[in-house]
Amino acid sequence: MSGEDDQPVDATPPGMPGSAPEERPHPEGRRDAQGVRVGAGDDEPRQRTAVVSALVEHEPGVLSSVSGLFSRRQFNIESLTVGPTTVDGHARITLVVEETDHGIDQVKKQLAKLTNVIQVGELGDDAVRAELVLLKVRGDRPDEVHAITQMYEGQTLDAGPRTITVQITGDQQKIDDAVDAFRQFGIIEIARTGQTALARGDTPTTPGEEPGHSSEPADDHDGAQSDTTAAND
Repeated sequence: MSGEDDQPVDATPPGMPGSAPEERPHPEGRRDAQGVRVGAGDDEPRQRTAVVSALVEHEPGVLSSVSGLFSRRQFNIESLTVGPTTVDGHARITLVVEETDHGIDQVKKQLAKLTNVIQVGELGDDAVRAELVLLKVRGDRPDEVHAITQMYEGQTLDAGPRTITVQITGDQQKIDDAVDAFRQFGIIEIARTGQTALARGDTPTTPGEEPGHSSEPADDHDGAQSDTTAAND
């Protein structure tokens, strides 16, 4: 008996024409944490530490916007400091970021997109950097604690029979060394600000930044000279 049942059955399933998925070429390598493709023989992009300075409007909510950005983007921020500048209504946020070059570039671009951010820039290796640390140590060896404090040009802020609190300022390496030196006495508590920084010389810390001027009128000295001259005449 002949009919449709005698026709050969096509085993190819319906679908888009072309090679099967396992037969198609695949790019070598993988993507890193930032989504950048890394070749099969390439190493993971190396991280570096950068200091980013952002000039912002000094008003409520700015810091929460910046910290929220870091949380959403999962940027690796080591420290953050904020304080007023010479310009009324402006504040400077200094960030220490440990990321790949791509990640640091993204930090700067995403910061610049925030409404209250005025300027963003990365400081060079020659920037003037400093931070502060407060150390509370056990007070049973006061003379030795005082000697270490003097060695790191620090200051004793509080001294009692049981604890001594000292303050050290300087660059990151100096602070790290000082903390290690005080460990021998037993560090009870520590508070560390993180780095703050300014560009060296006449270079603006953020691109296009115009620092505030002295509050003293520029012609005060000239006026005093004129008065003196008139009196002598």
